[in-house]
Amino acid sequence: MLGKVLFTWSGGKDSAMALYELQRKNLYEIAALLTTVTEDYDRISMHGVRRVLLERQAQSLGYPLEIVYLTKNSSNEQYEARLKEKLLQYKAQGVSSVVFGDIFLEDIRKYRENNLAQVGMKGIFPIWKRDTKELAHAFIALGFKAIITCLDSNVLDKKFVGRAYDKQFLSELPDSVDPCGENGEFHSFVYDGPIFRQRIGFRKGRVVLRDNRFYFCDLVPV
Repeated sequence: MLGKVLFTWSGGKDSAMALYELQRKNLYEIAALLTTVTEDYDRISMHGVRRVLLERQAQSLGYPLEIVYLTKNSSNEQYEARLKEKLLQYKAQGVSSVVFGDIFLEDIRKYRENNLAQVGMKGIFPIWKRDTKELAHAFIALGFKAIITCLDSNVLDKKFVGRAYDKQFLSELPDSVDPCGENGEFHSFVYDGPIFRQRIGFRKGRVVLRDNRFYFCDLVPV
């Protein structure tokens, strides 16, 4: 083992693939899953998934869950301050690195690494520079199951929200949209797959439009 790490978990498919790769190589001990939750809505930030479903994911994965609570109009300063507080707690427990599911956005990676450098930690990116089309199909081939919980209506039609992330979904995506939604075109919730001990039960709730731009499909725990 190369040491203990903190794993940034969004609940979506890129996180799941990054965790799958990390487990497969078996080089690190995962201290906890770290997720940002918007406290006003009690949902995963950006993805719009209820906290209870996040907790069930963590339970099924077999890892402790560490939540960073943010306000709905959170500034970068608030995010960085609250994240730093958590990172320092884990650094004191011997955690030296933080794992991310980023794929190709250089500016995002640099931003994360700069934040970590301030507390003397390093970033690990298990799926960095993987071809996103190949990664999307690998996710499906491995038996992962995910649903689209949020999309940006500036780039995708409302019909895609609440859909299964499968070959049919990928075949219908416009060429301008990344197959993994790496540019923020859509977000997902993973409810089954090779890293889970049991499937996460839910039913689809209503679809709402927020900020006159983002469609969210509510997932109701069952």
